[in-house]
Amino acid sequence: MKITPPATIPSRRPNADWFSGTVWQDPINDAPEPARVSIARVTFEPGARTAWHTHPYGQTLHVLAGVGIVQSWKGEAHAIRPGDTVWIEPGDKHWHGAAPGHLMVHMAIQEKKDGQAADWLEKVTDSDYEAAARAAFGK
Repeated sequence: MKITPPATIPSRRPNADWFSGTVWQDPINDAPEPARVSIARVTFEPGARTAWHTHPYGQTLHVLAGVGIVQSWKGEAHAIRPGDTVWIEPGDKHWHGAAPGHLMVHMAIQEKKDGQAADWLEKVTDSDYEAAARAAFGK
């Protein structure tokens, strides 16, 4: 058994190639082999978002605070709010982030395959983000 006090793991900025805007990650769990689970609390400042990406075993997002957007490739954009839980199927190309004018905090839970939890792709353009926000919030 291992107990990790929160003050022992500092917040970190993720790779800028994988995110747009200001994003902070607080690692919750990165289980050692043979376990595969990885959990992080992720804080997106208004307008910040991930790049398009996939997960080999899928991903669960659980929104803790704020207002966000999630969208699958060629799919509808959806507003997400505290208490919402989103299941993203394995291999589903998607992005998620904060809504315009709002922070968004979620728990991201995924499993690693060969040491990788995600395959990162191209960034979401500003025009695609703005179109998703209009679709999700009717603005």
